[in-house]
Amino acid sequence: MLNKKSVDDINVKGKRVLVRCDFNVPLKEGKITDENRLVAALPTIKKLIADGGKVILCSHLGKPKGEPKPELSLAPVAARLSELLGQEVKFAADPEVVGPNAKAAVEAMQDGDVVLLENTRYRAEETKNGEAFSKDLASLCEVFVNDAFGTAHRAHCSNVGVTQFVDTAVVGYLMQKEIDFLGNAVNAPERPFVAILGGAKVADKLNVISNLLEKCDTLIIGGGMAYTFLKAAGKETGASLVDDTKLDYCTEMIAKAKELGKNLLLPTDTIVAKSFPNPIDAEIEVENVACDAIPADMMGLDIGTQAAEDFAAAVKSAKTVVWNGPMGVFENPVLAKGTIAVAKALAETDATTIIGGGDSAAAVNQLGFGDKMTHISTGGGASLEFLEGKELPGVAAANDK
Repeated sequence: MLNKKSVDDINVKGKRVLVRCDFNVPLKEGKITDENRLVAALPTIKKLIADGGKVILCSHLGKPKGEPKPELSLAPVAARLSELLGQEVKFAADPEVVGPNAKAAVEAMQDGDVVLLENTRYRAEETKNGEAFSKDLASLCEVFVNDAFGTAHRAHCSNVGVTQFVDTAVVGYLMQKEIDFLGNAVNAPERPFVAILGGAKVADKLNVISNLLEKCDTLIIGGGMAYTFLKAAGKETGASLVDDTKLDYCTEMIAKAKELGKNLLLPTDTIVAKSFPNPIDAEIEVENVACDAIPADMMGLDIGTQAAEDFAAAVKSAKTVVWNGPMGVFENPVLAKGTIAVAKALAETDATTIIGGGDSAAAVNQLGFGDKMTHISTGGGASLEFLEGKELPGVAAANDK
């Protein structure tokens, strides 16, 4: 799965190259409020321009649900990309995405020119991987480059369907980096390999827990999902979030870890409060209690100080660390300490540190540790499915080396 052709393996001079990017950026009154995804796409785009390709960019933005919505147009992205690249990015404003404007713009392209198509999700069949739209996209190009990892776990027209009608389909630099880091971390990690899982629900991570137990040396469980594990291990969890339907599963995983000789680390203490903070960043009274002494009317909302020290110590001994999911309600300053402790331990280690997108990526960036991580994944759902050991359609569709 991981041996895919990339933009370095092809010659695009004079060719029309369709690039699937992830320009799903936050907009406020037509202004882009976070341009990380645009900046992340630049190396691939610049490489194709420098090699003399005719570069046609496409992406989705938000959820227009198959109809043109002016507030979800990619026009602001074209304007900002023009500034970032220092050359015009011509915007093809077609409600049907591949329409007269796109065809005319592509027809008029010189080597090194850049055109951006309208939001691919303006077409209802995009998310259903419909053949007509896949063919429309393929009709514009001779080469296809997928550089959008965030949607790699979905089979859509603009990342999978189009490849059936184009001879050359490769991955871009961003996609290559995700495959290298996440793929190698799971399939050929430098050991000791420590995996940290957090977040609210066990149900979201069933297959990830099982798969990582087979691959890692130590599996750390924090966040809301820890309380289901603690209850399965016979602890009193008070009013904490527990998924009673997953107790048997957690018991199985505790047994599996023992059987495989793996270290399964659960919190030994926890930060409790009378109720969930409302609003989420409201002032809240908390106390630190042992995990076998959570009062009946209190709920655990973050790992305790001892657990934070234990988890940090495990990270310090590692050579590879993968982290997906916060340790507590990190949006609240009082309940962010566990997540901060883990982020700080990752920032201070020499190990390869990989953050699996979503909330953990947001937490690491908000807390100011982003630049200290080896790799922060650009796809939450995609990185989780990668860690489950699933084949991602958007990766599988690229040509093998």
